[in-house]
Amino acid sequence: MGQEIAASHFRHHDFQKFQTNIDREMLLLREWFRDARFSCRQPMAGAELEAWLVDEIGLPIAGNEGFLERVNLPTVVPELSKFNIEFNVHPQPLTGTGLERLEGEFRELWNRCDRVAADMGASVLAIGILPTVSEKELSLKNVSAMMRFRALNEQVFRVRHGRPLFLDIVGHERLSTEHRDVMLEAGATSFQVHLQIPLDQAVRYYNAATIVSALTVAAGANSPFLFGKQLWEETRIPLFEQAIDLDGPLPRVTLGSGFLRESLEEVFLENRSHYSVLLPFVQDVPPEFLSHVRLHNGTIWRWNRPLIGFDDDDRPHLRIEHRVLPAGPTLVDMAANMAFFYGLVHSLANEPCAPEPRISFSAAWTNFYEAARLGLRCHVEWYDGRRWELRRLILDELLKVARQGLEALQVDSALINRSLAIIEDRVASGQTGSDWQRQFVERHCRERRGCDWQRLACAYRARQRGGAPVHTWDTSR
Repeated sequence: MGQEIAASHFRHHDFQKFQTNIDREMLLLREWFRDARFSCRQPMAGAELEAWLVDEIGLPIAGNEGFLERVNLPTVVPELSKFNIEFNVHPQPLTGTGLERLEGEFRELWNRCDRVAADMGASVLAIGILPTVSEKELSLKNVSAMMRFRALNEQVFRVRHGRPLFLDIVGHERLSTEHRDVMLEAGATSFQVHLQIPLDQAVRYYNAATIVSALTVAAGANSPFLFGKQLWEETRIPLFEQAIDLDGPLPRVTLGSGFLRESLEEVFLENRSHYSVLLPFVQDVPPEFLSHVRLHNGTIWRWNRPLIGFDDDDRPHLRIEHRVLPAGPTLVDMAANMAFFYGLVHSLANEPCAPEPRISFSAAWTNFYEAARLGLRCHVEWYDGRRWELRRLILDELLKVARQGLEALQVDSALINRSLAIIEDRVASGQTGSDWQRQFVERHCRERRGCDWQRLACAYRARQRGGAPVHTWDTSR
């Protein structure tokens, strides 16, 4: 979905031609799965970070076009709204100090972008949902100047026959509203973690990513407020799911429809059978690029999305895009979240007995949404039907599992110790990004309906710039 397209309006024959190309590419993809054509390189890691542009008092700035012209880097690109940008880093091997190199590249990009923003009287901010953004600002007047974004809006409302999107989120408070464009999606910014996986273990890794999503979304929660309402610990989850609702046979934004059984190809077959084409941009390229299959897959936002890419030698590879983590609070927090995910997934995928028979998909599904809603204080079902307080499960059991996975990946021991110590201290204290935001509001806004959300955004920015992990932040000012 990151690729640009050359048109925003489509006709019936575009959909027919696009579907013909998908069918042709799916035949080739089946051969690739059957003949094991996919890369078997050592585990590779990558990530994307979405961020906000804000002014001196913490309000969003609709200025990404001028900002990106000044930054002038292919790795920093626009997101859906003019308030948002996206950072991309080069993939690194997970072994040794690869995770440190990823963090270092993010830091270099961040520092450069913050300097450019400062020259514009602005700053960059990594936070799941910006507490100062209003619903009125999330409108087409603030959509980024790219064809694919306008085409997405047009096609979503074509499928919905012009009916507005309805947002109804029940958390600590309730938020109900309706919206007539897809810009609500721009309210949710994320830290998307990629893991390249071997073909022969792809099913195990994908199912493991589904199972651990409850753990990562709770430990990394950073989005408690939307439009002045306190909702879920990770409000991005229901916001994104309801912002792209097409009333199809399967949700467009979803944890999935079940565990995989035999092959990652099952996801792409499900794409073709159960999801209508949204962006039928026909490309005159050889089928070996799988351009139409990949574009269609990019308009289906699974929280763990399988991707097909290509190595430097043009050999295709498979990877998982783990989408449940919010942006922020700091680069060291995000690096720790990334390591926690990689360690857990590698351990679960390589256990002697697959975890799927010991925990049902329905339990993993319930765990995920309860963790997004309640955070670390929720209870989850784990192996053999045992229920745990999620916080205790991580501290008593899963930090060890994550360490074993990182050690098996031969990650540098100092990096393992630093990353998991941050996760342990954050979980033990209970102070995630969401928890800190709630504490700050409770301390400084006795009547939250009159809360100074700018004060929250500026206090958050000051601590983010300090760089210390969120569990050490104070709420004094």
